Amino acid sequence: MKTLKAVIVDDELPARELIKVFLKDHEEITVVGEAENGFEGAKLINDLSPDLVFLDIQMPKIDGFELLELLDNQPAIIFCTAYDQHAIKAFDKNALDYLLKPFSKSRFKEALTKIQELSGARESKPLPSPIEYKNPLNRVVVKDRKEIIIIDVEKILYLEAQDDYVELHTNQGSLLKQQTMKYFEEALDETKFVRIHRKYIIHLNEMAKLDKLGKETHVAVLKSGISIPVSANGYQKLKIQLGI
Repeated sequence: MKTLKAVIVDDELPARELIKVFLKDHEEITVVGEAENGFEGAKLINDLSPDLVFLDIQMPKIDGFELLELLDNQPAIIFCTAYDQHAIKAFDKNALDYLLKPFSKSRFKEALTKIQELSGARESKPLPSPIEYKNPLNRVVVKDRKEIIIIDVEKILYLEAQDDYVELHTNQGSLLKQQTMKYFEEALDETKFVRIHRKYIIHLNEMAKLDKLGKETHVAVLKSGISIPVSANGYQKLKIQLGI
């Protein structure tokens, strides 16, 4: 059996140390790096391309799920967390296993046996885009070259479809996020963000007026002066949210 490279991402030092102690019985797995927050973890994983990652969920700066969105390729993931409410979301992300802290050595070993079931732990898995937010999305994590940027959704003026990406427009500039418009349409607060066109979602707080150009043609004019086309379906959505 080939040696597998592993990375540990957890903000608690005792948790990282426990995993390394448990791994002493598994010579086929070598820890090549560890990180104490999501920012460092994402960079480490992209730099080292490990086969396996032991990943906490609740961490400072960005959480474990946001970290996954920043990966170039997804290795096998074993979540290690004190919160049981994220299990369904974790398996939606193709998690290999979900260890609930504090976990025993035997439970840890059970999780590692699942590595054997993989045809190849180095095969990257596509990152799914499930609509998993029970609460509206309140921030977006974007990887811009080597920089990781967190955008408060309240700062977004509008979103624009760009092939396989969505362009997030703010007063500070625009950034591309590899995601779908459908994802944002369902994840954002529908009372604040409305998809007015197949290519556009606008922040209602940024809308200055709605102009009628023709019998069934409208444009939304933002406070910045930008005009955005409104489809017939988008107009109906605006009428509901604006109460007109």
